[in-house]
Amino acid sequence: MTRMEKKKLISGLLFISPWILGFLIFSVYPVLSSLYYSFCDYSVLSPAVWVGPENYHTLFNDEVFWKSISNTVFFAAFAIPMGMVLSLSLAILLNCKVPFRGAFRTIFFLPSLVPMVCLAVLWQWMLNGDLGLINNAIRPLLNTVNENFGTQLTAPNWLQEAAYAKWGLIFTGLWGVGHAVVIYLAGLQGVPQHLYESAEIDGAGFWVKTRHITLPIISPVIYFNTIMGLIGTFQVFAVPYVMTGGGDGPERSLLFMATYLYQNAFDYWNMGYACAIGIVMFVIILTLTYIATKLSERHVYYEGK
Repeated sequence: MTRMEKKKLISGLLFISPWILGFLIFSVYPVLSSLYYSFCDYSVLSPAVWVGPENYHTLFNDEVFWKSISNTVFFAAFAIPMGMVLSLSLAILLNCKVPFRGAFRTIFFLPSLVPMVCLAVLWQWMLNGDLGLINNAIRPLLNTVNENFGTQLTAPNWLQEAAYAKWGLIFTGLWGVGHAVVIYLAGLQGVPQHLYESAEIDGAGFWVKTRHITLPIISPVIYFNTIMGLIGTFQVFAVPYVMTGGGDGPERSLLFMATYLYQNAFDYWNMGYACAIGIVMFVIILTLTYIATKLSERHVYYEGK
């Protein structure tokens, strides 16, 4: 390495040193300290006592923990594909040349700017079993079905019945797909128009062009949004926590891994156990991200690759 190259390296390191320092203090140190405390009996108010893998042994035999994993996996399994299909469909529609396209883009994007707590309070009222707008909208339909078929269908009490609680949360999440829509729109701007023109000459319709041109070219964007959705759904906390008033929902149907971590850390002051939950969450998310990356290698198209 020449003297000039060393000088440039030192200058570059000095320029990025604030970021490196922040990364070490606010990312690396918390992860390493959480890993250490996960092997300790630690309540914050007293010194940590090393107990080895006892927290993990207790964790894997904890029925409540497995319930939180079950709820989280169920939520992710439905929220991710439904959100992806809805956001991609909206992006494709908003990419078409229609009147007031800019206004429509703004309208669909605005809900994603609403803070999580405000969103939770809003949808808590919308999903109210007696006064909520959702039930008021579907009651006439249910009454018509009951009259014509002799059934006794009733509007669900979304947040008070275990069978419907997670579905209510999933619908709440779909309201904020505007952020993903904007990312998809950015990806759609990069699709070469001459490919569409060539396909139209060959007689290809909308669905054929979407399947064989649009989706393959924006596959890196789809992959990115899928990974972000995977990480986000496994860390869901604020909305169900506010909706249940800090509880678990009916029959613990809204108890998620992040919620259970919070409860152990700040309700029960069992920080060591909470750190163990956090480490398990990290491993699960890392594993699923790795699997998704491997499975997508043959289906994600990169220009010039």
